[in-house]
Amino acid sequence: MDLFSGLIHGFSVALTPMNLLFGFLGAVIGTIVGILPGLGPLGAMALLLSLTYGFDPTAGMILFAGIYFGAMYGGSTTSILLNIPGEAASVITVIEGYQMARRGRAGAALAVAAVGSFVAGTISLIGLSFLAPTLATAALKFGPAEYLAVALVGLVIMSRLTGGNLFKSLLMISLGLALGTVGMETVAGYMRYTFHQPLLAQGIDFLPVAMGLFGISEVLVTAEQTMGKVQLQKVRFRELWPTLVEWKRSFWPMIRGSFIGFFVGLIPGPSPVISTMVSYSVERKLDKHGEFGKGAIEGVAGPEAANNASVGAAYVPLMALGIPFTPAMAVVMAVLLIHGINPGPLLMTEKPDLFWGVIASMYIGNFMLLVFNLPLVGVFANIIRTPLYLLMPIVLLLCMVGVYSVNNSMLDIWLMVGFGLLGYFLRRLKYDLAPLVLALVLGPMMERSFREAMMISRGDLSVFINRPISATILAVGAVALIAPLLIAWIKPLFARKSDKTA
Repeated sequence: MDLFSGLIHGFSVALTPMNLLFGFLGAVIGTIVGILPGLGPLGAMALLLSLTYGFDPTAGMILFAGIYFGAMYGGSTTSILLNIPGEAASVITVIEGYQMARRGRAGAALAVAAVGSFVAGTISLIGLSFLAPTLATAALKFGPAEYLAVALVGLVIMSRLTGGNLFKSLLMISLGLALGTVGMETVAGYMRYTFHQPLLAQGIDFLPVAMGLFGISEVLVTAEQTMGKVQLQKVRFRELWPTLVEWKRSFWPMIRGSFIGFFVGLIPGPSPVISTMVSYSVERKLDKHGEFGKGAIEGVAGPEAANNASVGAAYVPLMALGIPFTPAMAVVMAVLLIHGINPGPLLMTEKPDLFWGVIASMYIGNFMLLVFNLPLVGVFANIIRTPLYLLMPIVLLLCMVGVYSVNNSMLDIWLMVGFGLLGYFLRRLKYDLAPLVLALVLGPMMERSFREAMMISRGDLSVFINRPISATILAVGAVALIAPLLIAWIKPLFARKSDKTA
């Protein structure tokens, strides 16, 4: 099935009433989640993961795609109107968006953010449509050595891109890999770290860990915060249309942000956050009007386009290689695994309804978000007035019901509570939780790939450098790990020499 026939088939799947409903629900839930500070798309998807157990896998994937895209849209609303980033990727939008709102241009900022997100989402989905099938075909040449190299390098690159302390990131990765070893050993069949608990023989499930680290810990962190009065900027529908000058100034930042977001989204790590920072930095350097920091519309258009484009790009490695490069994609991968579907290069041929249906639904969902986000911007912004003492108990209840409903196991409840407490303390100590979650997901796959590679090569470790693709991937990972350390060491030397010459 070629690209165009695949897309036509995908639209026939996505346009069924049930899938359209799930796409709409995902867009609405995602927008609300993006507006509410703290929870984020990852927390929402983790909460709803257990519900997808009774759905068709295509419907579950469409629901989660809508949530992910919707959260990127919704996060800009409170950033612009309230100076409160609803989602981590919208932190940059606060800088210029709120200043525009204070100048009476909140409507223009919201319209540019929405249109920029739509343009970027469309560009990234075109890239996904072309790149994922091509990469999936190339991935058929991958063996165990290549899959281990991709997963290992992905974790290494993520440890460098999370923006935190390298030692802390590596510690989180190590903890995630250690948790991945719990359960029955795959070759000899003996139990590892189960502490005589038969239910742990299948290993530690991803769901209680994700819900605990991102759901329960968020409830605990929020319980410490005091809620002040929310000052909401009023926006009338007729004020949403930017001037011709504002459209001209926004056009190229949208295009640049779209491509920046797409290519950053192909790299392991928190791509929506990183892409917004890169886009804002680029637009600030190209600024010709001197308005940055005072409400430059370029500082809204570029970053908002970048964070949406990175979402579409994040699906490329998952759909083509079967490897999640972000924690949110790890949850999406869990939807497939719950239904016994292994994502990867054979997904397109074995499950064309799912593969092309999800891509087509993203086009439709992106259009839905544009159509109903702007008219209902005031309604969505008012959601932030919901008292946290009502919202957080509901989140806690959903976490407990969701975890228990998958395996009907009290052990999963206790694991979720335990990881919730762990996540709370780790967040207080400024540890990033994303590397732990990704390492937990990738750990079993890495162990399996390593064992298979050793069996094929009869214990010869040189198989990882003798195979060209594996060697190239490992070389990229080594450069990503060592280069920042070398730059940090060399920079002071050059500074001293320049001081001496001066």
